[in-house]
Amino acid sequence: MKPLLIEIGTEEIPAGYIVPALNAFCRRLVDRLTDLRIECGQARIYGTPRRLAVYVCDVADRQQTVVSELTGPPERVAFDENGKPTVAAEKFAEKNGVSVDKLEIRETGKGRYLCTRKTERGRPTPAVLKEILPEIIMAIPFPKTMRWADLRVAFARPVHSLVVLYGERAVSVSFAGVKSGRHTFGHRFLKPGKIRLQSPEQYVDALAGAWVMADMDQRRAEMQTRMARAVKPAGGRIVEDMELVEENTHLVEYPEVVLGHFDEKFLELPRQVLVTAMREHQRYFAVVNENDEIMPHFIAVNNNVARDMQVLAAGHERVLRARLEDARFFFHADLKASPENMVERLKSVIFQAELGSVYDKTTRIRKLANLLGSRLGLDAKGLAHVDRAAFLCKADLVSHVVNEFPKLQGVMGRIYARRAGEAEPVAEAIEQHYRPTYSGGVLPSAMTGAVLSIADKMDTICGCFYLGLVPTGASDPYALRRQAIGIIQTAMDQDLDFSLSEAVGHALEMLGVAGGQLETKTADVCRFMENRMAFLLEDAHIARDLAAAVVSVSADRVTDVWQRAAALQRLKSEPDFQSLAVAFKRVVNIIRKADSADTASSEIREQMFADPAETALHEDLLEAEKTVSRLLAQKDMDAAFGQIAGLKPRVDAFFDTVLVMDENPEVRKNRLALLQRISDLFARLADFSKIST
Repeated sequence: MKPLLIEIGTEEIPAGYIVPALNAFCRRLVDRLTDLRIECGQARIYGTPRRLAVYVCDVADRQQTVVSELTGPPERVAFDENGKPTVAAEKFAEKNGVSVDKLEIRETGKGRYLCTRKTERGRPTPAVLKEILPEIIMAIPFPKTMRWADLRVAFARPVHSLVVLYGERAVSVSFAGVKSGRHTFGHRFLKPGKIRLQSPEQYVDALAGAWVMADMDQRRAEMQTRMARAVKPAGGRIVEDMELVEENTHLVEYPEVVLGHFDEKFLELPRQVLVTAMREHQRYFAVVNENDEIMPHFIAVNNNVARDMQVLAAGHERVLRARLEDARFFFHADLKASPENMVERLKSVIFQAELGSVYDKTTRIRKLANLLGSRLGLDAKGLAHVDRAAFLCKADLVSHVVNEFPKLQGVMGRIYARRAGEAEPVAEAIEQHYRPTYSGGVLPSAMTGAVLSIADKMDTICGCFYLGLVPTGASDPYALRRQAIGIIQTAMDQDLDFSLSEAVGHALEMLGVAGGQLETKTADVCRFMENRMAFLLEDAHIARDLAAAVVSVSADRVTDVWQRAAALQRLKSEPDFQSLAVAFKRVVNIIRKADSADTASSEIREQMFADPAETALHEDLLEAEKTVSRLLAQKDMDAAFGQIAGLKPRVDAFFDTVLVMDENPEVRKNRLALLQRISDLFARLADFSKIST
């Protein structure tokens, strides 16, 4: 058992590529070794912008030898009546590389068959590595790749070196015109020369001596320690930003940290603008005081060490000063434009070629938001806030700041709305209508923002479905699934009780959809929303069959779906649920199998009841229908399920004493009508036929 080290030396790889690439590289290497019967121990990954490395402990020196027994034709086919081998026996022997006289007859469960043993001897690990590594390296995934020189190989960045060490042996491998060896290289600026590795165990320490921290966890921890030390003289603390920490970790091979300063005049800029200007373009960390107020300082992480670190700090300060001057100019230029003027300029911004401008989209959002607000019972003041927020929600898209920092869309809309004297619910809604911005992201916290968020996302989904731009498989270029989930989660979080089909239909009508196409497209969008609901129910630990049972009967009101699903889950935990579900399934199955002529009418004629069980079931059904209607109106789903569960004894007694498919057609139709009414009552809550029993 020996350690294995593979390092790919490259030009600077983008920070976001490194960890996913290393994880895939490591996983595929270990899987391939395992598949090829080479035992190996734990694997570790190392990486910097200029190298991707995998270290595998305790790798066996050769493949395991495998002896397998192969079964051929039956004895009666393999030999003729004189006991001589037939062509079938000869072909079997030839195929497995043995002579006919080496074949054996074995007794199996199916009779006597011709057999032979095949031994596949293990090959040395270095020989196997030489064959598989080019393929494994080529398969490392990157968001984007490039080609260089006249090579056909594509990789994240040009490959300059390759190290493959198995114990103290250097394995010869070629990739992208580079032959492997035992030499790696140090820090590009601080110690750029070659480093000879005698064995994999030397790797981390040898690089550390050349100003390279190959261990990503160690590099991150060291960087954070130095950042905390550097910010102390400023008397503040660094704004927490783990995403930026990760990015800086993978931008450097040796983290050196400096504290910089900028002119206090820039503190007049909104916090988000300052932080974004430092973060997005320069990867700097903002600094705040004990009151969480931005201070005129920043932390920069360097991939170099200077004799005088203040020289580096001054360079960062000059660059940031230019960025902040631009941001300050853009911000003041935006403040000169009125909200109405910004909205007017949206007419020249295309949302989608066939769906018109962003101004057109804003008009649709405004109408849909007003409809939703009315349905949700907002008062006049609330509706006025919704209307104004909808009118202004996209205005900041034409601002200079958002053009420079797109991630500030919505945030700048809120800031500009406040500066223009808009009501606070309006300003907050402008920012919140983009939420959630990613899966699991923060949801709108207020009603106005929630209504606006739903209207915006509903318009986008309906617009894409109208044009046929629907998600297919893993492809969802317009993020419609995320937006549908956002609508559902927002409705749940704010307990918004509205009709999805009505909102969808209204959104499609505003796009010009009418007639039969309106009905078809509405059904398509609602089905899409139902699928997302089922997905979220399962994600909330509702059993898949229960989610399907609830969604299939009605998914028009989001909060109603969740309440019914939760109540059904609780009901299923009851000890007698299994027999209850079976009884209800029996009702549904009888109706489905019956002749359509017998189920054409749902009218129940009490005078045709011939058995007391029919009368008793009908009386309990009438009472249950009234009670369930009242409980559903009160949103008491547990009691509603309990009410229909109470019908089970009557249903059982009915089936025990009554023949549903009576020879008398009128009696048969009447009994089927009774069962249909029971089935309809079940269907107000769930489709029990979809529940696994």
